[in-house]
Amino acid sequence: MAEKRYPFQLLSGNALKMIAVITMLIDHAAVVFIENGILGGPFYYDFNAIWASPYLTMWWRVDKVMRSIGRLAFPIFCYLIVEGFLHTRDVKKYAARLLAFAFLSEIPFDLAAFGTWLYPYHQNVYFTLLLGLLAVAGISRSQEEKNYWKQVLFIIACCSCAGFLKTDYGAFGVFFIILLYLSRSREVIQTVAGSIALLEDAVTAPLAFVPIRMYNGTRGKKNWKWFFYIFYPAHLLILAAAGAIL
Repeated sequence: MAEKRYPFQLLSGNALKMIAVITMLIDHAAVVFIENGILGGPFYYDFNAIWASPYLTMWWRVDKVMRSIGRLAFPIFCYLIVEGFLHTRDVKKYAARLLAFAFLSEIPFDLAAFGTWLYPYHQNVYFTLLLGLLAVAGISRSQEEKNYWKQVLFIIACCSCAGFLKTDYGAFGVFFIILLYLSRSREVIQTVAGSIALLEDAVTAPLAFVPIRMYNGTRGKKNWKWFFYIFYPAHLLILAAAGAIL
C-alpha cells in the first residue's frame, strides 16, 4: 500500500468506500421514492404536471439535489477498482467476485430502478466495474509485452461490450476506469482529466476527487470487504420493497 504523504490524506480505503456507498444510497433513494414514486417514473415524466404543481416542483428540486450528491459515488468506485487491481493478489478471483455480484444484483437493480423483475435494456454497475477491471488487466499485460495495438484492442473491446450490454454508465464508465488507471502515477493529470471527463455526467461529479485525493493508501483497521460487496444488491432490494409498500 502507498504511504501517507500529506497531512490532508486522512481517508482509508474503508472510509472512501463508505463515502461512496452513502452517496450512492442517497442517489438511489431519490430514484425509487421521488422519480419512480412521486414523479411517476421510471419511463416518463409529465413535465407539464410537475411545473403546474408547487408540490411536484418541490420534489423535483429535491430529487435534483439528491441525484447531484449521488454523482460522487461512481467516480470513487472506479478509483477503487483501479486500486483494487493494483493491490490484489489474484485478479481472476477479483473479477469472479465482481461477476458473481453482477448477476446477484441484477434483479434487485431492475426492481429498484425500473419496477420490474427483469429489464434487459439496462444492466447494473457491477458489470461496468467488471469490464473496467478486465480492461486495465488487459492493458497491464499488454504494457508488459510492449504491445501497443493489443492495449487499444482491449480498450475498444471492453468499452464496446459495455455499450452493447447497456451497462450502467456504459462505455463511458469503462473508459473512465481506464483513464484513472493510465494516469495513476500523475495525480494532477488524473484529477484534471478525470474532472473534465466527469462533466459529461454531472457538474457535481468532479467533486469526487476531493475525497479521492484524501485517500492515504491504507485499507483501514477492519476488513469490511464483504459488507461493501453485499451492500449494493441489499440496499437496492430494500429500497425496491420500501418503494412498493409506500
